[in-house]
Amino acid sequence: MKNHTQVIRLLVRLLWGLLLLPLAASAASAQSGSETLTVGVPIDRCPIFYQEPDSGEVIGIGVDLMRAAAEEAGYTVRFRAVREHTLKDALDNPEYDVLMPFGSAIRSTAGQSSVVTENLFQTPFTFVTKGNREMPALGQLRVGMLRSLGGAIETLHSLFPDMEIREYDSMAESVKALRKNEVDALLHNSFVWSYVLQKPAYRDLTVQPSAMFLMDFRAGAPDTPEGRALVERLNRGIAAVSETRRQAVILDYTSRRLYRYDFSDYLYEYGLILLLGALLLAAVIVIAVQRLRAVRREQEETLRKMMDYDPLTGLLNMNGFRKRVEELLRTYPDEPYYLSYNNIRGFKFINDSLGREDGDKLLRFWAETSERYLSDKEAIARITADHFVVLRRIEGEEKMLRDEQDVFAPMENYFIEQGKENRVLICSGIYILVPRDFRKIDVDHMVDLARVAEKRARASLNRNYEFYNPEQWEYGKRVLDIANGLPRAIEDGELQVWYQPQMDYDTGKITGAEALCRWKHGKLDWLSPGEFIPILEDAGLIYELDSYVWEQVCRDLQRWNAQGCYRCVSVNLSRDDIREGRDIPACFEKLVRRHGLRPEQLRIEITETAYAESPQLLIATTEKLRALGFQVEMDDFGSGYSSLHMLKEVPVDRVKLDLNFLTASGDQEKCRTIISSVISMVQNLGLRLISEGVETAEQARFLQSRGSSEMQGFYFYKPMPVQEFEEILAKNESA
Repeated sequence: MKNHTQVIRLLVRLLWGLLLLPLAASAASAQSGSETLTVGVPIDRCPIFYQEPDSGEVIGIGVDLMRAAAEEAGYTVRFRAVREHTLKDALDNPEYDVLMPFGSAIRSTAGQSSVVTENLFQTPFTFVTKGNREMPALGQLRVGMLRSLGGAIETLHSLFPDMEIREYDSMAESVKALRKNEVDALLHNSFVWSYVLQKPAYRDLTVQPSAMFLMDFRAGAPDTPEGRALVERLNRGIAAVSETRRQAVILDYTSRRLYRYDFSDYLYEYGLILLLGALLLAAVIVIAVQRLRAVRREQEETLRKMMDYDPLTGLLNMNGFRKRVEELLRTYPDEPYYLSYNNIRGFKFINDSLGREDGDKLLRFWAETSERYLSDKEAIARITADHFVVLRRIEGEEKMLRDEQDVFAPMENYFIEQGKENRVLICSGIYILVPRDFRKIDVDHMVDLARVAEKRARASLNRNYEFYNPEQWEYGKRVLDIANGLPRAIEDGELQVWYQPQMDYDTGKITGAEALCRWKHGKLDWLSPGEFIPILEDAGLIYELDSYVWEQVCRDLQRWNAQGCYRCVSVNLSRDDIREGRDIPACFEKLVRRHGLRPEQLRIEITETAYAESPQLLIATTEKLRALGFQVEMDDFGSGYSSLHMLKEVPVDRVKLDLNFLTASGDQEKCRTIISSVISMVQNLGLRLISEGVETAEQARFLQSRGSSEMQGFYFYKPMPVQEFEEILAKNESA
């Protein structure tokens, strides 16, 4: 079969050469005086028109036939690739003398009519479907065609008016539409299909030869005197081209293997093999890389153990302990810690009397016993001989008693249980870490301080441990009692919501109240808010406290509403309450909805310094709260460093002036001037103002004289339990 094809090709080329031989001399003699004709053709229709990959020359059946006709008409032809989307667009481009191919005359995009030549040859057009799908009748057919086939589309419209034709920019788009059933079939030149369907990815497409029909293949030009003269002249050339010559050109191109695989074709054809090969190669690489990493990890682990671990006990050495402590303090900056420095009294005597081997066993026993009771937030190391250091979390005296029982007692009786009369005593020095130790971590300095305390314990002879900073130990225990006691305090009712009334000095009436929290600790008795609030903030527990207060206030408001007493209460919103991922506005909305309250009954106070520290998130929260109907107050105004800027940026309803800050010290006349200016400024901004910290009648009268009558302070009322507040309210409302 292959030899038969080669013979046919050889005969075609021989026939073509014989046909051209008689014309060669006349063509050569006329060449010097011929006119040059620029012919625009599309180059995406192999084998009709296409660009030769190696030379870039435009060639094809249409090119060769047009060249033959033009030469017969006395023209030298120059072919240019059409860059416009359609022939209609190209007709408006004066750079082309002639355009191809036309089925019939058409109008350009700008409305210019055209004139076409006689038929160069008739091209068969064939439908292609997906698989062996049966096509509907032609009148009901949805056909996909390339937008560049403008002339063929118009001809098809005239032949089949009811046919639905959809246009696409590329063959890939049209095939995609066919596969998605957007069209029933694709229509194109049969010669082009013979080329396109060689693409491996299009093997699911089938030519429908029963629906084949012929369309003219003509050249065209604008319908002008010059265009008509050119077409008339070309017609003479077309008539001079014999049918045998036409068929020889067509046979020459259709017998060639023109389609060339690109990367995507090879990928489609051999994709599975390539994928399996790639997976195999990737698996080999992964295994090799993992093996190399495993070897490297083993080497690194060996080196790390040599650098950071004690070979006798397996504990960290001083170098490893230093790294681990730095890591822990950075990871857990809010954890209370102490560092202990420990050694054995008379360890040299143990080695001398019982032997080095027994001494080593004792040290290993100490290491194993201690490690058993350490958490992943703690660390232990043997730094030299019988000297051990431990970083432990502070959890109260109970934990130290457990250490005494679990670690120190077994150590003390280690040799006694073996029938030897050698009691082991351990001396310990304890250093309580302070805030600066977390800010500037110096492990060696902490160990030195713990060692100072250990030396004092060893020198005393009657104490086994000493604190370097005992006051920190007591404070740490108190902090733990407060932080750990919050859940119990909420459950047992130790926390109480108190109210401090807010007054209208002009009328003498109570206009609202601020909700404050008081704590009667079961162990520590009454705690000051100035003590427990910072501790809870540091421990990350302030939201739990504030949520409890908000809930209690809403319950009181609900009860007062049921009694027919409509009141408003200000509640505090801490800067630590507002964080990414916590929807505070939604929280308050649920609260008032659950208790049947109106949003304006809750006035939400946010300190001015909180706005200065986290402006964007707090401002966004404030805007959402106000949009839900809540009144938002800027608390402690005047105590920060950005008050004026905050007033400009933050949308609030009321400003709470910190009178204590402005009147605590300094020139009183200047204080009055400042207060007067602040009152005037806030009122000019259209905001309400309330002054807190009013302690004297003189202060109250001064504020009233400056137009600020809403006040809060000890001059009127101190914070009080809810029962006392209700009694005062009843008297005030009945007066």
